[in-house]
Amino acid sequence: QGQLVQSGGGLAQPGGSLNLSCAASGFTFSAYTMNWYRQTPGKEREFIAAITPRWTTNYTDSVKGRFTVSRDAASRSAFLQMNNLKPGDTAVYYCNAEMRVAWGKVYHYWGQGTQVTVPS
Repeated sequence: QGQLVQSGGGLAQPGGSLNLSCAASGFTFSAYTMNWYRQTPGKEREFIAAITPRWTTNYTDSVKGRFTVSRDAASRSAFLQMNNLKPGDTAVYYCNAEMRVAWGKVYHYWGQGTQVTVPS
């Protein structure tokens, strides 16, 4: 059974930075796309960033130029570097690993989530 363990959340002032980590175990990390999502109370979970096994990246518009997603094979980890943080970035952040093997066959693993708070 795959597992993702997150760390690195906390409190940051507007304009500050945080780096989130997501350590993988129990599956072939190099074959999975790694995604980052966030969720605030009363709102749906929002996709924010992804990185494929080939290091192709994708970001939602609100974080482009501020957040950077990366991965490291040696440590089996994904990262989300968050710079120039804004109060609107306050949320619980989740990492996710995803691999599509065939039509209708997808493997998903989720981290436990970590709180990021940026006060006004």
